[in-house]
Amino acid sequence: MRILYLTQWFDPEPAFKGADFVAAIAARGHNVEVATAFPNYPGGKVYPGYRIRPYARHTLCGFTVHRLCLFPSHDRSSLGRMANYLSFFMSALVFGLWRGRRYDAVYVYHPPITPGLAAALFCMIHRKPMVIEIQDLWPDSVIASGMAGGRIEHVLRVLCNFVYRRASHIISQSDGMRTQLINRGVPRDKLTRIFNWSTYQPAANCETPVGAGMLLPAFEGRFNLVYGGNLGQAQGLAAVIKAASEARKLCPELHLHLFGHGIETDMLKELAKQIAPGGVTFHGLIDRAGMDRVFDQADVLVMHLKDDPLYDITLPSKMQHYLACGKPIIAGVQGEAAMLLQHSGAAKVCRPGDAAQMASAMVELAKMPTPQRAYLGESGKRFYDTHMAFDRAMDQTVAIVEKAVRVRTTRR
Repeated sequence: MRILYLTQWFDPEPAFKGADFVAAIAARGHNVEVATAFPNYPGGKVYPGYRIRPYARHTLCGFTVHRLCLFPSHDRSSLGRMANYLSFFMSALVFGLWRGRRYDAVYVYHPPITPGLAAALFCMIHRKPMVIEIQDLWPDSVIASGMAGGRIEHVLRVLCNFVYRRASHIISQSDGMRTQLINRGVPRDKLTRIFNWSTYQPAANCETPVGAGMLLPAFEGRFNLVYGGNLGQAQGLAAVIKAASEARKLCPELHLHLFGHGIETDMLKELAKQIAPGGVTFHGLIDRAGMDRVFDQADVLVMHLKDDPLYDITLPSKMQHYLACGKPIIAGVQGEAAMLLQHSGAAKVCRPGDAAQMASAMVELAKMPTPQRAYLGESGKRFYDTHMAFDRAMDQTVAIVEKAVRVRTTRR
């Protein structure tokens, strides 16, 4: 089959399903091309070596990548974010109308919903099957982020329902999300839950373990808590900084490291300066291989999502990544993510936003004997290998796309 993978974010951006995902589909005997934007996430600035043009085509990691025009933006501005999403929607729609008939199927990564809307329209015209994968439930996640409400929420809900009706199949990343979609009227047999997997690569599998030597001095002589990812509103990382500040009163050697960037970076830096001077370090963005080596050096990995009903059914992708790293975890999460982490045996799960409870977990792990902490990490790795393996998920994904093509061919 010839498959188009449509996603607003792709390598070299820190996209979850990037070149590894495409390579795995190709390894199962299919020809895959990627349609995506010029890289600008998460900072909202175009990456060095790229410039916005109406269209560009190049080869990345052995695959044809079609770069489509968009307005680069990723800040607190609702207008800027709307311009970002809508501009890529228009580019994706034009591209799909132009080239869509060449493909046997289109696989769409959502969020945002706009690539799915573009694919729904051009696949309807070309009579091609579309499979959409939902990582964040819209409009719920948009409302939770504070980016929209009211009339915009209604419009987004109508658009999402249209896309879901046009999709041949829908993949959700959690059971709770699947249930929510069923409650919205999506047929059960049109939905499959496939857990996300981790892109973590052990040092032995990496030719160049970027960043390890550079970052060792920042970790030396400290009990290192590491967070890696987006520093945005959904993460609610102010609670983590407050927890670290409290924990340091009992464990002065405890140090929190934040890797990444986002719209709350400046606010978090100011908060850390005020309540945890010398106890928090912001490292900015580093590449995926370097980040894995940072995780290797950490004593504990930290994750947090703000307290919102949406996150009862959301599994943040860093959960799988942290489990695969084989490190103990402190998690301020609720719902399905909390349940899975508790079953893993690797995590101290805290109520979102509860800095005192999180501080207590930090102190407990800091004082725990090293072999006991290692056992927690090993338990998490075993849980990941059993329930969230990459090959199993890819086999399921490709089988869904193949079935969608067979069904559409039979109907013709």
